[in-house]
Amino acid sequence: MADDVVSLIHHVELNIFKQFAAITEKYHINYIAMGGTMLGAIRHQGFIPWDDDIDVGLLRSDYEHFLKVASEELQGTHYFLQTPWTDQNYALSYAKILDRNTFIEEKNNVNNARKGIFLDIFPLDKIPDSPARQRRQIVDIRRLDSRIYLKLRYNVIDNPIRKFQNPLSEEQVESADDFKEQREAIMKMYNSKPALMNVKNLASQYSYEKEILKVDQVNDIVDLPFEDTRIRVPADYQSILTRIYGDYMELPPENARTEKHIVRLITDNQEFEL
Repeated sequence: MADDVVSLIHHVELNIFKQFAAITEKYHINYIAMGGTMLGAIRHQGFIPWDDDIDVGLLRSDYEHFLKVASEELQGTHYFLQTPWTDQNYALSYAKILDRNTFIEEKNNVNNARKGIFLDIFPLDKIPDSPARQRRQIVDIRRLDSRIYLKLRYNVIDNPIRKFQNPLSEEQVESADDFKEQREAIMKMYNSKPALMNVKNLASQYSYEKEILKVDQVNDIVDLPFEDTRIRVPADYQSILTRIYGDYMELPPENARTEKHIVRLITDNQEFEL
């Protein structure tokens, strides 16, 4: 049953990705597959069989261009562009495209943000060369993350009292929005420095140094098969994947081949648990 549900999730995610890719193609916006999605494209020519999401990254200028045009392109569809600004209950620092015809519950992530099978869209921002400034930037971002999570009532486990809580007050929303604006300013603070040549997904779950990319790596891309479509990855994927995973062509032990995010799915009036 679990394999069937993951296949269903993959089917929905692939359709979201095709919508995303069509918009980037129409507006000549560059993107790359990130993390496990890049690994899946290389090792499996598609999804990692037990993975349950798709991750893409865009340089900040492309990311902001995409958000602007996608908000118009997705109108009238069953997709929702979720950002810190389109969903007042959403605390994360990057965008998602959600399928409105689905509902999910995620592992260790209980909150009131809109839910659905999703595509993660990460901005890639320039980072300083100085390790001390790198540490300062990421610490400041994480501190604001924590404040936003607290304001928007993000929890690791569900609390029965949560259903009786009042909606966020206007003051709480404004306070969370102020923290979101501060966080985004810190993420973007080095983008105007032409001498800096490294970028990073500052929301990455990997250790800091693993997902540092050179601007040239993001711009030099190849188009590879991914399930029944194609996806863009850096031409230098070998060094990127080696830095993140080591011997990336070796499969992990079976007990590590588990879904990362989704624990419950509702679609077509059916409920599934993983």
